[in-house]
This record gives sequence, C-alpha cells and structure tokens, in this order.
Amino acid sequence: MAIAARIDETDSELKKRWTDFRQKNPNTRIRNAARELGVSEAELVATGVGETAIRLAGDWGNLIKELPGLGEVLCITRNDLAVHEKVGEFDNINVGPGHGIVLNHDIDLRLFLGNWHHGFAVTEETARGTRRSFQFFDIDGTSVHKVYLREASNEQEFDRLIRAYRAPDQSPSLSVVAIPPAAEEQDDASVDQKGLRAHWEALQDTHDFVELLRTFGVKRQQALRLVGEDLAHQVPVPAFRQALELASDQDMPVMFFVGSRGCIQIHTGPIKNVKEAHGWLNILDPGFDLHVKVPEIASAWVVRKPTRDGFVTSLELYDGDGKEVLYMFGERKPGQSERKDWLQLIDALPGQ
Repeated sequence: MAIAARIDETDSELKKRWTDFRQKNPNTRIRNAARELGVSEAELVATGVGETAIRLAGDWGNLIKELPGLGEVLCITRNDLAVHEKVGEFDNINVGPGHGIVLNHDIDLRLFLGNWHHGFAVTEETARGTRRSFQFFDIDGTSVHKVYLREASNEQEFDRLIRAYRAPDQSPSLSVVAIPPAAEEQDDASVDQKGLRAHWEALQDTHDFVELLRTFGVKRQQALRLVGEDLAHQVPVPAFRQALELASDQDMPVMFFVGSRGCIQIHTGPIKNVKEAHGWLNILDPGFDLHVKVPEIASAWVVRKPTRDGFVTSLELYDGDGKEVLYMFGERKPGQSERKDWLQLIDALPGQ
C-alpha cells in the first residue's frame, strides 16, 4: 500500500500532505497517520530531513554498543496492538552478526539487526518541549525500535553519535520495500501431530520453540491448536486484564515481552497502576508503561513449555492474523522453577 501511494508523488507533495494532516489531527500518532496517508512511518520521518530529522548510516550494532554514553533513556518497541515503554540505561551489551542482546536491569532487549534498514536522529517540538530520539525502521518503513532522550540524558553524546553515524545522503527520499506475505498455513491434516507433541514434550529450552515450528512447518497458533489442551489452550481475552489486576493486587513480579520484527523488549518486575482508557488497557508505572489495544486482540492462550528447569507457563495474546502481540510470564531466571503464585494466578483465570 505504501509503495503504490508513493509512485506518482514527489517528496515535497508528501511533506505537504503530512503537514496538512498534522494541522488537522494534532493528536494522531505518526504510526496511525502513516496508515491513513497510505505510506510508511519512515517515509513521514524522512520528509523532515534537513529540518527535524538526520539520516543515519553505518553498523547499527556498533551504534547500540555506544548507547551507554547517553545515560538514562526511554526505549519504545511496539507492534500494532501493544506498546512497551521502558526507562533505563544501556549496559551489558553483546552484539554478533545480525543480532544482539542488551541485558541491563531495566533495558532488556533482544535485537534482530537484519531487520534494521533505516535510521534517523529526530528532533520534535511537542507540548512538553523538545524531544530528541534515535529511530530505526524495517525495510518496509515500519518502526522496529526507538530510543528517546530524557531530562537526565547526555545530549552532548547524542550529538557526537549523530556526527559519527550521519549518512552522506541527506535527501528526504526514502525507498521502502513491502515485506512478502507469510506463507499459507498448511492443512491441519498434513501436520504430524503426534510428532509435534513428542518434540514439544522433549523441549529443553523455550528458545528451542521456534526451531520446533520450523521442523514441522507449522505456524505458532496452529501448533498451539494441535499440541493438546494440557499444553496449550485458549482463554477469554478479558483474562489478560484479570491477570494484570491479580498480579498488581499481589505485588507479583511478572515479565512482559512485546516485539517488532527487529526487537523484543522485556519488562521484569511487579506492576501497580492498571488503567483502561480510549480502548487501550494500560500499565502506567514509574519507568514502565505498557499499552495494549485489547478490543482488537483476537485470542489469548495459556501455553506450557518444558525446560530443563521444569515447565514454563505463559499467557499469550494474538491478533486476527495469528501474529504474536504480547507474552506474559511470571518472573523467572534460568535455573529456577516457576513461581507458585504465578501458577495460582493462571489457574484462577476464566476458561481454565
């Protein structure tokens, strides 16, 4: 859709459309505005090159390794139905070819750098003042991760990184490429369901689950549907709100995973302030915000995977296309078994 809309439109014409849209819709988020304008978010950001945006280039892994110099920042990773916002500092960074891990107490990220295709340093004027950020986008112009400066951030280091990673090309033109649609799900009757269950029961680590899906050629939700209700079963979508409220009431440390194609962002800890507003279910805690568009969640599942340390149980949300929106776990570290209060919370959900 974005490509088709841009074929006969110049950069200046898109910039004018974007300016007019913002004047008429000042409170619309840029991701939603891009959808309404028929372009990608990255293309809208690029219209500001020379004014509000600077194009970046280089090795994104090296840039990530330099982010500790910024001090305290706000990291945002999102998909269409969930937004994960976390305040903290970059530290304990390990970057390899095409991937990386940030494993600090607050900033906890899994990076898939092969899907980081466009980068910008952005300066925005808002009702709360100037906001400066690094923003990264997929090949189709969809946001994969953003890093915003805070009041305590090191702005001199931000400027130094801009100089170090400033792209030679500072034009507002940006080419985006549509991501091919996912392959069709194979018919259930074609799946080796006994083999799928046997391999699932033999899992040693939750990270091995993706390889299990590849081995049997199944989509994630198809695997949940076929493996057996003792290992995966649906619960009503409102069970997610109940899980948040129970965790909040019990001061229970939990984990939330929200991902784009380029990053999975993780929060670990207790939650307190659960609020609903304008169709979004929110956690609004110091240093951590989570926003989930619950009315558009298509399904919720309780999933149990075996590991060397015993079973790990998750509450998982999916959209109408079967894409992962969010995973919720009880707090757990490698070598530890699941928390009993988390299992009791899961048992208390409707549909169990």
